[in-house]
Amino acid sequence: MAGRAAVPEVIWSRPERTGRGPRPAYSRADIAAAAVRIADAEGLDAVSMRRVAGELGCGTMSLYNYVPRKEDLYELMMDAVSGEHELWEPSGDWRADMIRVAHQTRALMRRHTWLPRLMSPVYGFSPNALRYLEHCLACLDPFEAPYGTKMELVAMVNGIVTTYVGNEIATVERTRSLPWSQEQENAARIAYLGRQVASGAYPRLAASFAEDAGPIDLESVFERALRRVLDGFA
Repeated sequence: MAGRAAVPEVIWSRPERTGRGPRPAYSRADIAAAAVRIADAEGLDAVSMRRVAGELGCGTMSLYNYVPRKEDLYELMMDAVSGEHELWEPSGDWRADMIRVAHQTRALMRRHTWLPRLMSPVYGFSPNALRYLEHCLACLDPFEAPYGTKMELVAMVNGIVTTYVGNEIATVERTRSLPWSQEQENAARIAYLGRQVASGAYPRLAASFAEDAGPIDLESVFERALRRVLDGFA
């Protein structure tokens, strides 16, 4: 006889504990906090059911009684850090509020550098993630558009933040593996680029660099990208 087919299940639909039996030794918050500590210290690849169980001082098989799958563990982690979002009273200026949301999300991802790897709609509907999304929609109340458009705007802002922070993290991690400093690396690349542009083979690039020869302010670039997206929706 064929086995029973697996049924998809969301961890949040499962009660954390039943009304019978002894009180569980660990809460979901305990498990999530242990996993986040490991990821913050050693990266996402270091997170495993065995490592989290060891951090908590329990057996690996015991942990499966609380968290059936590793994907559920990731979802607990995402929910835990989503709870770090500050939810303020919207100001009435939806652009300013969404820029504030973006900067806060960027700071959150910089604190938890593994977070961009888990950014996915799959993990977007945990309790804290839903509170964050409701807050974003409250910030967008003055923006006259269908909720579908507002959801697209939130997704676009999160996409920009994830891309920028992902690039920042990749640059830092790459620099750590180099036998020289990031400043030396940048100087070598700028010198090479200068020679190529001066060759005359790239007149439009040469005109672009001549137009603005100063250093690139990445913070200003980030802010302009956000404002252009918000203005596009407006």
